[in-house]
Amino acid sequence: MLQIREMCAGDEELVVPMVHEFYHSDAVDHTVDDSILQRTFKDAVREGSLLRGVVLLDGEQPVGFAYITCFYACETGGVTVMIEEIYLNETCRGKGYGTQFFEWLFEEYPEAKRFRLEVTKSNEGAVRLYEKLGFTFMRYDQMIKDR
Repeated sequence: MLQIREMCAGDEELVVPMVHEFYHSDAVDHTVDDSILQRTFKDAVREGSLLRGVVLLDGEQPVGFAYITCFYACETGGVTVMIEEIYLNETCRGKGYGTQFFEWLFEEYPEAKRFRLEVTKSNEGAVRLYEKLGFTFMRYDQMIKDR
């Protein structure tokens, strides 16, 4: 049974290796500098941050993590919950943890009008799970300007 708890600063040695594994998998289509990954972890555990970090556990055994943030989306007229990252250890995939995480997420944010995430099409297992949960692809091309 999946348990979910808030990430804390003491989780750095637990979470950061999973973050690195996530960023070196088919779930991500570009590299991200380690200093940014480290800063993201610190933001996820900082009180008052826009980014929420949670650790996914089976009993005492860590099985993954997630980063979540919220924003107002005009096209839905309400709050969108953005799953910035969801990661499950490779040996823990296909055991229902992803489904349990999303069930928790949907209950945790009852006011949300939309749940949104990014996925690479090559991450076929994740795509199957997300579609099973009712997610559909958007047809937007994204543009960015980094600072």
